[in-house]
Amino acid sequence: MTPGAATVALSPGKLLNLVRLADRDGRFRMLAVDQRDSLRAALARATGRSPGQVSYEELARVKTLLTEILAPHATAVLVDPVYGFPHAVPLVPRDVGLLTALEETGYEPAGEGGRERRARLVEGWSVDQVKRSGANAAKLLLHYNPEASAATRAHQQGLAQAVGEACARADLPFLLEVVTYPLGAPAADTPEFARDRPRYTAAAAEEFSQERYRVDVLKLEFPADLRYCPPFHHGVFDGRERPAVYTLTEVRAACRAVSEAARPPWVLLSGGVGIDEFLVGLELAVEAGASGFLCGRAIWQPALARYPDLTAMEAWLRTAGTRNLLRAGAAAVGARPWFEVVGGPGARLQVREAGEGWHRKYGGTP
Repeated sequence: MTPGAATVALSPGKLLNLVRLADRDGRFRMLAVDQRDSLRAALARATGRSPGQVSYEELARVKTLLTEILAPHATAVLVDPVYGFPHAVPLVPRDVGLLTALEETGYEPAGEGGRERRARLVEGWSVDQVKRSGANAAKLLLHYNPEASAATRAHQQGLAQAVGEACARADLPFLLEVVTYPLGAPAADTPEFARDRPRYTAAAAEEFSQERYRVDVLKLEFPADLRYCPPFHHGVFDGRERPAVYTLTEVRAACRAVSEAARPPWVLLSGGVGIDEFLVGLELAVEAGASGFLCGRAIWQPALARYPDLTAMEAWLRTAGTRNLLRAGAAAVGARPWFEVVGGPGARLQVREAGEGWHRKYGGTP
């Protein structure tokens, strides 16, 4: 322990499970397999069908394959409760954590012209059930725009607070994923929204770092669009040239702004970008103070083009897919340990109120 370092006192359930989600050095290298609508659409494209023709069994089979092959190379795996969780339980290695999502796939349109987005929970699934299942954390995805109507912001904030309070009662870590979206800009892939993204991401990090949300880990998007930044704006990632909206120095500053705004540790999501773009973003996020990643499609998306040939999918996942995940893990080696975000360098972890009679207090008001 570093002389003079702080002691981080957490409830036993939060502490045990946060340790389970990270590596021994406190860095998160987590794999996401909780996609539903986007996965269904990809399987439909690969087989020339409509999304509605993709069956439950197909989605469950693909998720099982992704989990079985890639989970051993992650510190934790995020799955959904509808298609993934029951099949993942017997496959996830005992030294790998398991998270499950709470939100329904997609969002409910709201506001003027239906341009705002509101989350809803999976019917028949709750924090108490996540706890009872043995999962190590609950995850909620919110779309958030700080310039949305007061009613939509209140809906998203209220849902996050309710889930955070339920996780505190269950003594279960709460991972909140926040994704921004355009309102004033015509679409996400535009110079207008590229300019807005740094401000929106930092505002989301600041909002949901408030104590009332009880968030233990924030899952955030990269706070800029690298496709609009030199030296990448000449189509480096996807072959399409775009205008330069900010410099690399400004992008680094945006990453630091997020780390300064985020009071809990934060991890980077991939947001559907390719592996090369994700790795550049991850290195910049880690440099600024991120505690790792929780990534899905950047790791395994190309395997879906081989569907329904499961043998070909497996071969790709065991080679290129595994290599993608290991490359991301290598980029996260310098990530800031989650307990140092909470308590500073050399922080020591302990159970809150440890000592004689602590068990009589446990289970009371969190």
